[in-house]
Amino acid sequence: MAKVELKQPIVAEIKENVKDAASVVLVDYRGLTVAQDTELRKTMRQNDIIYKVYKNTMVKLALEGTGMEELDKDLEGPTAVAISKTDATAPARLVQNFAKTAPALEIKSGIVEGSYYDTEGIKQIALVPSREELLSKLLGSIQSPITNFARVIKQISEKLEANGGATAADVYAPAEAAAEEAAEVPAEAAPAEA
Repeated sequence: MAKVELKQPIVAEIKENVKDAASVVLVDYRGLTVAQDTELRKTMRQNDIIYKVYKNTMVKLALEGTGMEELDKDLEGPTAVAISKTDATAPARLVQNFAKTAPALEIKSGIVEGSYYDTEGIKQIALVPSREELLSKLLGSIQSPITNFARVIKQISEKLEANGGATAADVYAPAEAAAEEAAEVPAEAAPAEA
C-alpha cells in the first residue's frame, strides 16, 4: 500500500472529528510521563473529549476547508489535539487544570465556536465554568429570594406561636387601628407642636 492510502483514513477521521466540534485545542505534551499522559487521556475520555496525537501534516490536511486552517501555524513539534463536540470550554479547562499538576503540559492555541485563540486566549477561556456550573449558579440565584421569603414567613409564624398562639390579625390589628384613629383626628384637634 502506498503512503497516501495509509494516510487517507487518518485524515478522514480527523476531518470527521473536527467537522461539528464546539472547540479544538492544540496541546504540547512534551515532558509528560507515561502515568501523567494516561491520567490525562482518562480525564478527557470521562468528559467526552477526543484527545489524540496525530502527525502535524495529517492535521493540516484534515483542517483544509473546515474554517480552522488558522491552527496550521501552531502545528509544530509534538502536538496533541483535544476536541469537544458539546462543551466549548471543556478541553481548555481540563488541559489547564491538568497542567497545574503537570507543568510540562502546555496549551498552544485553539478554535472555540469558530474563533481562533492563541495561548493566552485559550487560558482565559479555560476560566469559564462549564454549562452545568453556570446553570446551577443561575438556578441558585433564582431560588435565593424565594428561599429568603419562605424563611421570613416561617420566622413570623414561629414568633406568632411564641406569643401564645396569636394570629397575624391579632398582632397587627391594634397597630392598624391606632394608625386609623390618628388619621381621623381633625387638624384643629391635634395638639400644637412646640
